[in-house]
Amino acid sequence: MFSKDIGIDLGTANVLVYIKGEGIVLNEPSVVAIDSETKKTLAVGTKAHEMLGRTPGEVKAIRPLKDGVIADFDATEIMLNHFIKEVNGKRLFSRPRILICCPSNITQVEKNAIKEAAERTGAKKVFLEEEPKVAAVGAGLDISKPNGSMVIDIGGGTTDIAILSLGGIVTSASIKVAGDTFDNDIQKYIKDKYKLLIGDRTAEEIKFRIGSVYPNVRKEKMNVRGRNLINGLPYTVTISSMEVEEALRKSANTIVNKVKNVLEQTPPELAADIINKGIVLTGGGALMVGLDRLLANELKVPVIIASSPLTCVVEGTGVLLDNINLIDR
Repeated sequence: MFSKDIGIDLGTANVLVYIKGEGIVLNEPSVVAIDSETKKTLAVGTKAHEMLGRTPGEVKAIRPLKDGVIADFDATEIMLNHFIKEVNGKRLFSRPRILICCPSNITQVEKNAIKEAAERTGAKKVFLEEEPKVAAVGAGLDISKPNGSMVIDIGGGTTDIAILSLGGIVTSASIKVAGDTFDNDIQKYIKDKYKLLIGDRTAEEIKFRIGSVYPNVRKEKMNVRGRNLINGLPYTVTISSMEVEEALRKSANTIVNKVKNVLEQTPPELAADIINKGIVLTGGGALMVGLDRLLANELKVPVIIASSPLTCVVEGTGVLLDNINLIDR
């Protein structure tokens, strides 16, 4: 029996697990399916995600994390337990040290809840670190020097914005406008304009296939099926990229304005560094077509998408586990 360090990106949309010396060993949706009558866990991760919006009455497919924090403590514990056992199964680790990433600006109570859930899985020691800092490290930024670096980490539940220098966060903000908000915006737009009810998975598919947040970047169309709110029957409409851009405009501008606020609070020397180096976009939301152009256009600062935005945070845990001195204890 031997111990290995484990890094976990506990995201609203996905959970990624990194094992020191092995790299990323797990990447699954943050979903748990539970039988509401017997309280028995039926599925976790990918299998549970396939059940979203398709379950019979007694089966509940739930996302235990909402807006980057634990919404259902029991389900989060079940999910963490399942994933740690899954990666531990073939390796027979003794009690590992675990580094978990959480959004900046969450309360101490929420931090304690995440820590408790991990400790109950049998961890020897649990470290918590703020997502934007870990994302910056995972994106290859050297945050240990006295230079300003800026990262915008757009996940499923939150957008975390941070200015970093000398290994720590100088200025930061976290808003509950991110990937899930974009999905909700698309659902609401289609419901209001076409009186058509669509599910979360359909909205997400529209976002990826034809969505953008910058005018005229995409000019595509897509047939969307759902339930007609007037007669209750299945119905199909055709949606264009232009309509999706219109649906997402308000939320995209909310992110832009929050980034402006953070830049306004930044010491001038660090602001000068950011103009030279640019802003790095990480997280699944970084893949939203046109977002880099929108931010660059509004902020007049270069915006770079990280080479692997979806895995930046969990790759950052690997770097920090090798440099424990950089972790806030």
